[in-house]
Amino acid sequence: MLKNLFATHSIDAMPQPGGGEPAQGPHGEATLKRALSARHLVLLGVGAIIGAGIFVITGQAAAQHAGPAIVLSFVLAGIACALAALCYAEFAAMIPVSGSAYSYSYATLGEYVAWFVGWSLVLEYLFTVATVAAGWSGYFNKLLLLISGWIGHDVSLPAALAAAPFEVVEGHIRATGMLINLPAVAIIAAITGLCYVGITQSAFVNSIIVAIKVTVILLFIAFAAKYVNPDNWHPFIPVNEGGSKYGWGGVGRAAAIVFFSYIGFDAVSTAAAEAKNPQRDMPIGIMGSLIFCTILYIIVAAILTGIADFRLLNTPEPVATALDSYPQLRWLQAIVVVGAVTGLSSVILVMMMGQPRIFYSMARDGLIPAVFGRIHKKFRTPHVGTVVVGVLAAVLGGMFNIGVLGEMVAMGTLLAFATVCIGVLVLRYTRPELPRAFRVRLPWLVCPLGALACMALFLMSFIEHWRWMLAWIAIGQVIYFGYGYTHSKLRKQTT
Repeated sequence: MLKNLFATHSIDAMPQPGGGEPAQGPHGEATLKRALSARHLVLLGVGAIIGAGIFVITGQAAAQHAGPAIVLSFVLAGIACALAALCYAEFAAMIPVSGSAYSYSYATLGEYVAWFVGWSLVLEYLFTVATVAAGWSGYFNKLLLLISGWIGHDVSLPAALAAAPFEVVEGHIRATGMLINLPAVAIIAAITGLCYVGITQSAFVNSIIVAIKVTVILLFIAFAAKYVNPDNWHPFIPVNEGGSKYGWGGVGRAAAIVFFSYIGFDAVSTAAAEAKNPQRDMPIGIMGSLIFCTILYIIVAAILTGIADFRLLNTPEPVATALDSYPQLRWLQAIVVVGAVTGLSSVILVMMMGQPRIFYSMARDGLIPAVFGRIHKKFRTPHVGTVVVGVLAAVLGGMFNIGVLGEMVAMGTLLAFATVCIGVLVLRYTRPELPRAFRVRLPWLVCPLGALACMALFLMSFIEHWRWMLAWIAIGQVIYFGYGYTHSKLRKQTT
């Protein structure tokens, strides 16, 4: 049985395209469309990375854990991400398929590990859509309040329809008295429809949204920097008040939380099967988007804690909250709110593109029902998986608040990242002859450091949310041994 659990895919059998792939597979089935250039991939990464991290998570992590030292938290999380990103870039160029870390693990560490990683990626992408939709709702409600002030008529939603009915406090679910987060459900439904229609349309819309939100962030940096009060940065690391509330413990805890801000770069790898020249373009898309966004994050975090007391930033829309104290910047506040509404939309879009493509790869391997591997004949998208992900994400986003969803996302992502780092090192020793368009330098150092950094951040969140994480893992085990193990196509080929 162990031999079956750790059977690996043949890398030689995986596609190594350079563009011009036909619309049909060898058996006449529809295939994913190769339409994305390096520019598209960088924009996809920026579209996924810049979102809830800047507009929501930064302020909340500063208020609850790190204070002004949230800047250091971003540096720590960024280092862990950079190490993982190098490993992703090597794999994505060598194995240009749509399954991301799932496919890489299948090729190096075996089926069981691949399932575990794939299930962790479901946690990452599905919960990210729900998390960011909840953050989108906060800024959308702020926009409605601004519009109400402009027109002199209240057009805002009742509180019962604009907030989640449940929250998680110290590991336990508690009712809030609200009915449903309706804006979160609405934005997920709209983007699900866009992703159903096609990859080209989705990438085009994403490019427009990325241009808008980057412009908004640059405007915030340029004008808000003038109002930075250095006194707000003292003490830079607030005195620890117990547990992970401030101090160096808080900096580390915040690093695990803001790690959520970086997860978008691996969504680039899920589009490898739709890249025109993945061997060249995937490393550019992954590393380019990560470097650009890391710089922006650090600058914005410094300005945000410089213009407002960090304790005031624990709101669903912390950037807008920070600008409340500056009447002369009300025009900028309106622009930031509009930028957040559009910017968070692009994060949902990219993640909604990623999850169905992971399901697509898992279905093609027989580990989940074949219906998830169907491609729409006209739109050439994994339409069934797109609809299922959209429905599940809408339920989560409409029912739960952003806090617990965001930390669950981070834990799933960190497990996947650590596995990719280990996989690169394993493959260097087991298959050194494989052609690698991009190679990690000093793999004996970079790969272990990447895995250890990711696991250290994982444990910081796991300590508080271990019940939820173990429950998620248990559900995955039931699905794998109840369905995936017996339906595995690789096992059928080898027996």
